[in-house]
Amino acid sequence: MPRFYQYTVNQLDQILEQIREKMYTEIAPLEIRGWRSKEPLPYAQRSEGEEEVFRLGDKWGDLFDCAWFHFTGRVPASAAGEKIVLLLDVNGEMCIFDENGVPVRGLTNVSSGFDDRLGGPGKRVLQFSERANGGEIVAVWADAACNDLFGFVKENGTIKQAAIAVCNDEARALFYDFEVLLDLMKVTPEDSARRQRILRALNLAANIFAAGDENYLTRARAELSGELLKKGGDPSLKISAVGHAHLDLAWLWPVRETIRKGARTFSTALELMERYPDYIYGASQPQLYEWMKIHYPTLYEKIKQKVAAGRIEPLGASWVEFDTNLPGGEAIVRQLLFGKKFFKAEFGVEIDHLWQPDVFGYTAALPQILEKAGVHYFMTQKLSWSLINVFPHHSFIWEGIDGTSVLTHMLPEETYNSQASPFAIKKIEKNYKDKDVSEEALLVFGIGDGGGGPGAEHLERLQRMKNLAGLPTVTQRRAQDFFASWKKDAANFARWVGELYLERHQGTFTTNARNKWYNRKMEIALREAEWACSLARKVVGGEYPQEKLEKIWKETLLYQFHDILPGSSIKRVYDESLARYEKLLEETRKITEEAYRSLAKKVNAGGSVKAAVIFNSLSWQRTEWVKFGNNWRQVTVPALGYIVEDFSGGAAISDEVNLSENSIENDLLRLRFAEDGTIDSIFDKEFGREIVPENEQANQLLLYHDDGDAWDIPLNYRDIPPRKMQLEKSEMAVDGPKVSLKQLFRLGNSTLEQEIVLFEGSRRIDFKTKLNWREIKSMLRVQFPVNVHAEEAAYEIQFGHYFRPTHQNTSWDLAKDEVPAQKWADLSQDDYGVALLNDSKYGYRVKGNVLELNLLRSVPYPGQAVVKDEDVKPGEAHHAYTDQREHEFVYSLFPHPGNHRTGGVNKAAYGLNVPLQIFAAENENGDLTGQNSFFELDSPDVIIEAVKKAEDDAGTILRLCEAENQNERVKLKIALPFEKIFETDLTENVIREISASDEGIVEIDFQPFEIKTLKIL
Repeated sequence: MPRFYQYTVNQLDQILEQIREKMYTEIAPLEIRGWRSKEPLPYAQRSEGEEEVFRLGDKWGDLFDCAWFHFTGRVPASAAGEKIVLLLDVNGEMCIFDENGVPVRGLTNVSSGFDDRLGGPGKRVLQFSERANGGEIVAVWADAACNDLFGFVKENGTIKQAAIAVCNDEARALFYDFEVLLDLMKVTPEDSARRQRILRALNLAANIFAAGDENYLTRARAELSGELLKKGGDPSLKISAVGHAHLDLAWLWPVRETIRKGARTFSTALELMERYPDYIYGASQPQLYEWMKIHYPTLYEKIKQKVAAGRIEPLGASWVEFDTNLPGGEAIVRQLLFGKKFFKAEFGVEIDHLWQPDVFGYTAALPQILEKAGVHYFMTQKLSWSLINVFPHHSFIWEGIDGTSVLTHMLPEETYNSQASPFAIKKIEKNYKDKDVSEEALLVFGIGDGGGGPGAEHLERLQRMKNLAGLPTVTQRRAQDFFASWKKDAANFARWVGELYLERHQGTFTTNARNKWYNRKMEIALREAEWACSLARKVVGGEYPQEKLEKIWKETLLYQFHDILPGSSIKRVYDESLARYEKLLEETRKITEEAYRSLAKKVNAGGSVKAAVIFNSLSWQRTEWVKFGNNWRQVTVPALGYIVEDFSGGAAISDEVNLSENSIENDLLRLRFAEDGTIDSIFDKEFGREIVPENEQANQLLLYHDDGDAWDIPLNYRDIPPRKMQLEKSEMAVDGPKVSLKQLFRLGNSTLEQEIVLFEGSRRIDFKTKLNWREIKSMLRVQFPVNVHAEEAAYEIQFGHYFRPTHQNTSWDLAKDEVPAQKWADLSQDDYGVALLNDSKYGYRVKGNVLELNLLRSVPYPGQAVVKDEDVKPGEAHHAYTDQREHEFVYSLFPHPGNHRTGGVNKAAYGLNVPLQIFAAENENGDLTGQNSFFELDSPDVIIEAVKKAEDDAGTILRLCEAENQNERVKLKIALPFEKIFETDLTENVIREISASDEGIVEIDFQPFEIKTLKIL
């Protein structure tokens, strides 16, 4: 054997790059003409922008600018017989359109920001001719965005490449042969025979390539072919590879850009399928498919064809990849209802898995919701990001608060952007924590987050790694097929009980507070609208606005996407979503008012000229003070019903509320205020108990320095003592049954106005807050130290509650410093407790005896340049910091006897969030009596969460939940006409028929925290 040069690994890397340079040879430039615009223009209007002729190196736009480019030229006659491609890179994302205005290929600038360890994201090669005749005309239209995949302008937005090139297929094939073997060698033990054989083959090929003799590319490939043809034996681990482009529906770009990203990504997948017969592409989120259907109908028809052919797989059962901590329970139900409904209607497929690769922790309510929606499998990987503890499993059984479980797979590679290389395969084999009990693992490959998906490089590697000695077998297949074969080992999987808490990104429970305020208000408003319209439909024959409500729901669900609702998108996303939220809330409330007014007109007013109909949409009787005109009345409104109240005569006067120089009180509680505006005493008059510990103050408004970002709160933020808001003035007042203290606080250039309110007969202390915020690098929190000792605090989550430690005994306890909750958190002993309620906040911290709520964070937006403090003018909002605006919100302290259940915390929180609705009663001879309850439950622990029209027939849907961890047999009395009652799953598929008594009473058995859905026909 002749001697040959021995290359080092670094030198072999250099040879690989030299081979890459042989793949494409430019032979002629393309002329570039562009039409620029600030917002996207459709294909038919592509020449309506600002026209300009461009050359290489020209800057063509700023961030998120748009342009239609027309690339023109002619293939040189000398290229006859060659394979011709076009090389196009404008330092932005592009979508190539055909002459009919249909997207055919997405292209991405090479310099796009991406984790280099996962490969390069650039897609600059456009196929043109497999064998040119020479002289062909090139005329290509491209819709371009002046941003890379991640919302940044690269290389100042200059045009980098536009050329006709010859593709050397043999060099291209050699590149991937060489790359796969070189990567495999790097992850193979140094003393193994396999590594030494690969190293020798690479050296032989490198020597031939370096010499450059006749047929050197073919001869170099021949030296590698033996190692590439070596097969593995019987595999101990089988890897299923799913092509994918995780596409954030908004993040470092606005929603409108995501629509175009979708067209680029889908068209790229379709083009690659024509060249790679094994390629199966999986795409999640019906919202994205619906955008394609609306904006690119011809492309969408091609997508439908590939779905039918099994080449595109709809992934995931949810409308979007939603955050799971912040949305309410019914919103999560609608994610699955609308998601599954879309995929079934459009493609005839039933999706039985949830696809959530990038969500910031997972509520313990989720397993039951999934199972009751026909979703049996769950895929994610985000827990690999935890900072303190290593999650112990990749394949496991996840059990929720009610005991329901779902089979869960976390990607062992710990990324959804796999480069599909030997390195990736070996990482899966090494990392997979459950490979002793499962021989199946999932690999998700392609460029994600900003979309784009797999490129030819991923597919070339996979062709070579199907059954390559030294690696587990890799098969491109549908995710659904993976789940079906993977589940066979489920009996051996470990079980994880409770929430899947991500030990980072706790800032997302608070960041961009205004969006979170709207989210809660929209969920409550939609609940109220559906109830009001359902009642009006049944009682007065009103029309149920199903299409309108579905449209509003879907947009609300869009904004629950895991980079919108958590607050981790750029400012433009929130400017646009807040404007849309305002319109959605106005429209929803208008629908509610129209329905209630139609009912009020039918109610008998009883002869009063100042009568009002008061509606209660909650499933228990409520006794509250309401004001109509200038008059207060204490009313008792039946469950899911109404009452007529006469407001004529004088205003109500109460002897039970009082004020003094430094205190306010009602018949149950007395509050005493310190000079700085905090509360130094809350005395429970009924139980003779002081709630605030001696020498402590409650309602402390504390401002912490916050050097974090939208996602993360610094772990050491409490090391720097917080600043306190300074009291400027205060004023007490009595208004009928209401006593209040109004206070004005200031800190820096920010002001906080707060009205602290007590009503006669109520244990709820409301803190109605208006905040004008101008501070930066700051976090505003409120603290309530209380005389309660408990090792755990209870937090409301969707359809129930969850206990978390108040101590930091273990590293797992320590990690749960800031935690998510819905409407309340409670700290209770057996005899007494205190709850902290809210109307729009989600981030809690309960450590020791201190209840704490995170109110606001003002931190730099993601994706922005570093902001210098001196550039921020005092008193002015700065665009680069979150929540520099006015805010309104309410939080409430609720002292109570017993624990959270016996003390009525759930009811108090619902009462804060769901106010009674009051409308004038104008009909003295109405058909409806002065009081009605349409649905009544005999249990305080079961809640009717939703009442709506059925999706596909005239039935009425009731969603019920046992909220207090009890076994219950409940009687439901129905006071509306009906013929039949069915139990259904969460997607309204009938499970069984239920019998009812002649009085309309249905008996229902509940397990702890169980959700049940009824259809009434």
